[in-house]
Amino acid sequence: MNVKVFSVLAAICLIVACNNKPTGYRITGEINQESGTVYLKAFRNKMFFVIDSATITHGTFSFAGKLEHPDLFGITQQRDESPYFIFLENSDITVKVDTANRRRIEVEGSSAHDLFTEYQRTDKQTFVLDSFVVAHPASIVTAYILYRDYSYKLSKDKIEQYLQLLDPLLYQTQYVGVLQELVKTLEAVNIGKPAPDFTLDAPDGKPIKLSDKWGNGYLLIDFWAAWCGPCRRENPNVVAVYNKYRDKGFDIIGVSLDHNKESWEKAIEQDKLTWTHVSDLKYWDSEVARLYGVRAIPSNYLIDRDGIIVAKNLRGEDLDKLIGTLLEK
Repeated sequence: MNVKVFSVLAAICLIVACNNKPTGYRITGEINQESGTVYLKAFRNKMFFVIDSATITHGTFSFAGKLEHPDLFGITQQRDESPYFIFLENSDITVKVDTANRRRIEVEGSSAHDLFTEYQRTDKQTFVLDSFVVAHPASIVTAYILYRDYSYKLSKDKIEQYLQLLDPLLYQTQYVGVLQELVKTLEAVNIGKPAPDFTLDAPDGKPIKLSDKWGNGYLLIDFWAAWCGPCRRENPNVVAVYNKYRDKGFDIIGVSLDHNKESWEKAIEQDKLTWTHVSDLKYWDSEVARLYGVRAIPSNYLIDRDGIIVAKNLRGEDLDKLIGTLLEK
């Protein structure tokens, strides 16, 4: 073949290939159910929100759309249930959903989801976050796991170090945005800093101001929720410490990240939490949780009589010992 003709054909093939490159995502799904509805949910601040739905026809369904960048989404059969995780990108993606296994979903065509699956299968006891970030600095999965699995464990300085390693394109994502804000917040609520003041409603609707409770001793700001298993398991320890020291200068204000008032009030009664409680019932959109940089619960801050933060994230015996030591001074 003439070299010139070959070059022209090659150029045409390249143009065609580029034109055939997906400009959005196309999901072709299989599910072991003949009919019904499948919901596609977007992820934001540890919550999923329905953005699309598809009818199941003879065990198949499909979605299509366009993304500014790869991101985490969810697939469910009920609007309010926990979803199967799927990292979408602008490509042709096939999905197989096994309704008999709440965690089983097979995804092909998404390199981001492939990396997420690899991460999920790693032994977390031997997993090295530094190595993962260095190896995948441009992946949405890296930004996500820093945000979701590690932000509440990391210091301000460590978060800043990881942010510097990430590809600049990830700075457009919600995850890096939260991490950047968290750096500033953690500096503001460090030990030795004044506790940010706030006002929230008690279950009866009465507004409670944090600073109105200062001056009588040590105050624990306890972040929790009725739906949080670890919180409910820790509550007996908090109750024991409260009953032991409440007449000696120790008090608690519980800040709930609940979204259902009835569940919140029921948990207060069931767990015998007899101290002051407040909430804006905004779940992870809680303004006070954001003010204090709370990314996981249970979480707490111990405040002295002058409103200064003296300790945080105390559990069980550690809380008991520190309160006892402080009140003996």
